[in-house]
Amino acid sequence: MWVLFRGTYPLRILLSLRGEWMGRRGFPRSLVPGPPRRRYRKEALPALEVPVLPVTTTEIRQYLRAHGIPFQDGHSCLRAPSPFVGSLELKDQTGTTTAFSLFIDKTTGRFLCMRSLAEGSWEDFQASVEGRGDGAREGILLSEAPEAEDSEEIRRIWDRSVPLWELPDPEEAQLAHVIFGLTKVTDDTLRRFNVRYLRSARSLVFPWFSPGGVGLRGLKLLGAEGQGDGVHYVETTIPRPSAFYNLFGLPLISRRDAEVVLTSRELDSLALSQATGLPTLSLPRGMVCLPPALLPYLEQFRRIVFWLGDDLRSWEAAKLFARKLNPKRCSLVRPGNQQPRPLEALNQGLSLSRILRTALPAWHKSIVSFRQLREEVLGELSNVEQAAGVRWSRFPDLNRLLKGHRKGELTVFTGPTGSGKTTFISEYALDLCTQGVNTLWGSFEISNVRLARVMLTQFAVGRLEEQLDKYEEWADRFEDLPLYFMTFHGQQSIRSVIDTMQHAVYVYDVCHVVIDNLQFMMGHEQLSTDRIAAQDYIVGAFRKFATDNSCHVTLVIHPRKEDDDKELQTASIFGSAKASQEADNVLILQDRKLVTGPGKRYLQVSKNRFDGDVGVFPLEFNKNSLTFSIPPKSKARLKKIKDDNGLVVKKPSSGKKGTGPQNSETCLGQEPNPHQPDTSKPSR
Repeated sequence: MWVLFRGTYPLRILLSLRGEWMGRRGFPRSLVPGPPRRRYRKEALPALEVPVLPVTTTEIRQYLRAHGIPFQDGHSCLRAPSPFVGSLELKDQTGTTTAFSLFIDKTTGRFLCMRSLAEGSWEDFQASVEGRGDGAREGILLSEAPEAEDSEEIRRIWDRSVPLWELPDPEEAQLAHVIFGLTKVTDDTLRRFNVRYLRSARSLVFPWFSPGGVGLRGLKLLGAEGQGDGVHYVETTIPRPSAFYNLFGLPLISRRDAEVVLTSRELDSLALSQATGLPTLSLPRGMVCLPPALLPYLEQFRRIVFWLGDDLRSWEAAKLFARKLNPKRCSLVRPGNQQPRPLEALNQGLSLSRILRTALPAWHKSIVSFRQLREEVLGELSNVEQAAGVRWSRFPDLNRLLKGHRKGELTVFTGPTGSGKTTFISEYALDLCTQGVNTLWGSFEISNVRLARVMLTQFAVGRLEEQLDKYEEWADRFEDLPLYFMTFHGQQSIRSVIDTMQHAVYVYDVCHVVIDNLQFMMGHEQLSTDRIAAQDYIVGAFRKFATDNSCHVTLVIHPRKEDDDKELQTASIFGSAKASQEADNVLILQDRKLVTGPGKRYLQVSKNRFDGDVGVFPLEFNKNSLTFSIPPKSKARLKKIKDDNGLVVKKPSSGKKGTGPQNSETCLGQEPNPHQPDTSKPSR
């Protein structure tokens, strides 16, 4: 049963409010229809025992030619006759290659048949062509329809929803238009896109139809929550996002359309279609990812325009998605004050056609002039906070130093053995993942089960073994995070790891990779018996990957052996200076308890290439929740005190001497407790 929203939305408040998009993918548990049970398991990235290169476009072409299969080269896919439709394939009205309904991804080799909806891997396609294995049986690879429980729920919600323009209460209809910003969207537009309204949940219902609009495959519901003086939009999808992908507006696309506009919200597609008359599609997961399974549906377009949002994050996502679709045919609408997202532009009376004409090409040559870069520079200057990256919610002091987490950077993290490096870095990455940063974990030291248990405990901020009745609820919420794990364990080849990372970036749009730790990849390298040279090669490979794929790589490296009474420094990182030179950020977990007994740990930022701010701040470990984040009641404060030589030192307490880090840095400390010994000053 659907439960009514408990909050109310006074009309006098909503008329002057602008909704804020939360980007969540599920209702609160009390509002989810049906029994909340786990049925889908997030796919783990495969481990490669022997380095195996993925299939290449050349190999795919050679295979098709060797078996006499005609094909046509497309933007991101190869088109060929489908073996799953038999002789009907070539009986098209024109008899040309436009009848070729099989699309083969050039990067992964996965295929999709538009007519039978058969799909599978490159190995499945080879088995079907050669008549071996289960792949030879027609229909064995048919796309799975939503499970029976989901299908029943989809149909039940769809039947209970009503067209927005048919609401019996005019005040309720007006309120719904105001809540979702649809005051200028006509009923004809809502009717063309078949948008409905679920009165019991106060939610818009957007349908996902099969290609051709034959059957209803899924739903996305958009609800509104009143929070203070604002309105937050909350999404939920049936089936879950990881189980089914589709494009809103796909049945309205004709085979003759050569241009399309992609948006991150269904409401924006409504505004664009009404204002410009252009074909428009909405991505199922917004700016989170563009699943490769959707690329065949975009193959027919000669020009694709991305208009994903009005902030820098949407701009970065558009550039990333354009790589998959061939940047030469893609254009991007640059976010700005005069170029908001489409629905807001419509409500403000702006010309959406004029904004589309200002779209910038996503592709340019290797050498560019400032004229081609000036718009991007302006975007960063106009959005300073967004240019700094995603900010941590659990580590505010880290935001003061690093300013944020940015794509394309390399972070090196080190700390003494047993200090809690893996526990800290898991919370560090989990914090970003909960904010929509697609994350890939490569844990070579501990098993994925143990790592997932630690992260789930940190996510729930408490030990679930003491409250097993809540495990399913927290596990469901944790499963919805854009989090993936490599199945590697122990020593691995750098080539296998890089290939897996590239696959994750392409398929899952991963933008943060955590490698724990570098030493486990050095045993497989045969470049030299010199371990230092092998490590330099691996660090260089990760640096190149981060830059080329606009993906942040966090690399855990053990330090060299140091005396317990000495603090670690940048030079303490094992190996040569290449790791610290290549890194954009260097983080050191200082464990003072090794010297002074039980006490607090500190995180030191010893390198920050973004703006140069470095410093240290305390961490408090909570054994119950396995977290290092500082509780909100703690009084962490910023201290900048210069001595006679211009160095920043910590203010010594009365009658005692203290020295801080010997460089120009920021020190974050807590107010001293007179009932406890002062453990915040480093021991030398």
